[in-house]
Amino acid sequence: MGQTLDSCCGRTLIINETKNCNNPDCDPDLKSSVAENLENLVNRLEKLVERLERSICARELEIANRTFDSVLEKKRESFDLESTELPPVPVENFSITEQTQSLNQRIERIEESLTKINERHSLSSQSASLSLTNNQSNQPANQQKEEGSLENIPTVLEEYQSDSSLPPPPPPLPSVQELESMSVVGYQDIVNGPLSQYLALSYKIGGDVAKQAEFVKLAFEAQLQYVNLATQCSQPGQDKQMALLKPTSDQITAIQDFREKNRASPFFNHLSAISESIPALGWVCVSPTPGPHVKEMNDAGQFYTNRVLKEWKEKDVTHVEWARAWVQTLTELQQYIKQFHTTGLVWSGKGTAVAPPPPPMGACPPPPPPPTFDLSSMSLDGSKDERSALFAEINQGEAITKNLKKVTADMQTHKNPTLRTGPAPFKPTQFGSVSAAGPAAASMVKDPIFTRDGKKWLIEYQKNNPNLLVENAEMNNVVYVFKSEGSTLTVKGKVNNIVMDSCKKCSLLFDSVVASVEFVNCQSVQMQVLGHVPTISIDKTDGCQMYLSKHSLGVEVVSSKSSEMNIMLPEDSGDYTELPLPEQFKTTISGKTLKTVCVDSLG
Repeated sequence: MGQTLDSCCGRTLIINETKNCNNPDCDPDLKSSVAENLENLVNRLEKLVERLERSICARELEIANRTFDSVLEKKRESFDLESTELPPVPVENFSITEQTQSLNQRIERIEESLTKINERHSLSSQSASLSLTNNQSNQPANQQKEEGSLENIPTVLEEYQSDSSLPPPPPPLPSVQELESMSVVGYQDIVNGPLSQYLALSYKIGGDVAKQAEFVKLAFEAQLQYVNLATQCSQPGQDKQMALLKPTSDQITAIQDFREKNRASPFFNHLSAISESIPALGWVCVSPTPGPHVKEMNDAGQFYTNRVLKEWKEKDVTHVEWARAWVQTLTELQQYIKQFHTTGLVWSGKGTAVAPPPPPMGACPPPPPPPTFDLSSMSLDGSKDERSALFAEINQGEAITKNLKKVTADMQTHKNPTLRTGPAPFKPTQFGSVSAAGPAAASMVKDPIFTRDGKKWLIEYQKNNPNLLVENAEMNNVVYVFKSEGSTLTVKGKVNNIVMDSCKKCSLLFDSVVASVEFVNCQSVQMQVLGHVPTISIDKTDGCQMYLSKHSLGVEVVSSKSSEMNIMLPEDSGDYTELPLPEQFKTTISGKTLKTVCVDSLG
């Protein structure tokens, strides 16, 4: 009969490792539930000890000790502690004995780690007992804490944070808010973990990637201060929250502007991956489910990270690790939110948040003078005269229309195309955008671009150029036209896709496309297809004329938030028949579903 001696906290247990006896209570096959519970407790205890080695608080230490006592209790239930004459051990039970030995070894390692943590904790509590005694001597007896209370046991987080390069942690919070203070430590783990790896790889790649990484670093540091502030203050008003979030939103805007200013960069996919997913830091404004918002932004950025992986996996593994580090950063941010801020940012403090001082501004102009009223012309008994004049006008009969003006042909919108200018297309507001930067950005004049980047033709900022020509294009090429005005583009050959984005008064002539032609945020554009086009997509566009060929009559047109759309069908005589796309719809309720039909204009 093999026996081992296992001791913890002054308790000695004799554990019988040979589990084959005639007593049914000792049969391991009949004790499967106890063995599974023991395995689960050991796994839980290992996770607790691993977390305690990183950062300890009194509450977690008590949970670990209780869990360890439960493990020992399960071991008592699993084995017979009385000596018994046992038969020889069968060969088939060797695996059970090996499993038991493995569990005992794991428990012994956990016991050693937990003993060291308890000793370190007791030393720190002894060093703090003197100051605690002095403070209690000056308090009334009814306000003093009981001896041995968990609130009197200090934490040892300072030992682990002294070696890091981060700024000193905030002052310790009361024991009722220990879990909230751990949220700051959890966010620091993200900054010191995957984010630091992303920054190191960005500096290694260099160029525009390293410059953009500086903005990302500042954005995370600003949000860390915001999360730290939430553990110290109560939730402020909406206006004050916007002022506190301004440092973070400024960095997000800088990241997105940096990408727009460097579209010709060889690392454009890197810049786009960060620019598309950095709004994930806006989770502090999302309630009650901020976690899915981070996942949505992470998925939006993965479109470009996948491009980075595809382009660089055979060239340089550094770029592959860079993409994975950034995805891991947002993944751990989502897990952090799920653990500490499941239904929104928790404001657990009792102080008052102080917004940063606003930037200096010039003196405000004086308010306009109040409007003046001519009190002499106002009378209380003049209502009778006004009613009499109104009835006199109504009783004129046919003469009531003699003062109306006639609407001529040049004043009718359906006969005068110059009067058809609609409102500007809708542009969604972005997180952290500043309205004051609008006029300055609109006044910037950028150099025109006409270049080919691999499979993509980039045509940008063209002004009044009727001779734009794309030739020698291949079937897998994409033509992208951005912010051009008064220009005409001709595409020879068959390409995969054509996109016109934010263009005004431009024309497009092409042979055939494989996928689709897209118009986004455009005004007064027209296209003509000579061959085949399967799909035309129109989004947020006012004024789109589509001239089709006989080979493209099976086209599908998908439109949203657009107006003044017309399809021109070819006739045998060479003329075109104009058919407008509907812009007005009528929706009715049919049971638990909606039924929507087009409404034809009667005017």
